[in-house]
Amino acid sequence: MFERLLAVAEESARAAGEVLRPAFRSSGLKVEMKEKHDFVTSADRASEKAILEILAREFPDHRLLAEESGHGGGEGEYEWHVDPLDGTTNFLEGMPMYGVSIACQHRSETVVAVVFDPERDDLFSASRGGGAQRNGEPMKISALDSLEGAFLATGYPFKARAALDVYLEVFHEVFLRAQAIRRCGSAALDLAYTAAGVFDGFFEFRLSSWDVAAGAMLVEEAGGRVCDLDGGHRYLESGNVLAGPPGVLRELREAVALHASEELLDRLVPLST
Repeated sequence: MFERLLAVAEESARAAGEVLRPAFRSSGLKVEMKEKHDFVTSADRASEKAILEILAREFPDHRLLAEESGHGGGEGEYEWHVDPLDGTTNFLEGMPMYGVSIACQHRSETVVAVVFDPERDDLFSASRGGGAQRNGEPMKISALDSLEGAFLATGYPFKARAALDVYLEVFHEVFLRAQAIRRCGSAALDLAYTAAGVFDGFFEFRLSSWDVAAGAMLVEEAGGRVCDLDGGHRYLESGNVLAGPPGVLRELREAVALHASEELLDRLVPLST
């Protein structure tokens, strides 16, 4: 049902990769600061341009929401959420852990998802009801059913510093039970690797929809679950994301609930700011 949408999403992600690879570690990279510790590079903009040109050509009536250019496109029932370079700081510092995230929603339900890792030529994709694939091969969420011994991914809330103390309480709670926690610097790739069973779960505060939409669907189509801090489905709105196989997610949610909630995050870091 969603074959064409998925094919165009994959084409767009690979086109972005063709822009990003030669720009990585290039001396000609131009850098701007959007706000403290939040950067945008000429590679972000060029990658986004490559993606949006393909989407606009193929689906002129679709709405577009991209990290650097905001809202655009037509007024149809489909909307694309685009992060042209997730992991900009890694990219800027020469660390080869960055990706492209593209998701398509129909009436607010994500129906197609692609996360692409240009450095490893790793393409993670999914369509609603069609399962999730890594380079065309089916992928499945971890079989672990407990937080004990879990290998987790996270991201520090650098855009939500008022919630740092709460995050550190959550981190401490989870750290004492998990095998290990990694912070790789790209939420989209963290979620993709969770879907692939590399990570047993993921948690982070105050992400943007373009960081999360594709990766969350990969997790779901691989057999996992995604929720917000309260166990609900507000994560694309709030940016507070917990993900993993059902057993891990349940215990992760219980650990997080000892210190954090959607209401608390809303007070500490209002969404309007």
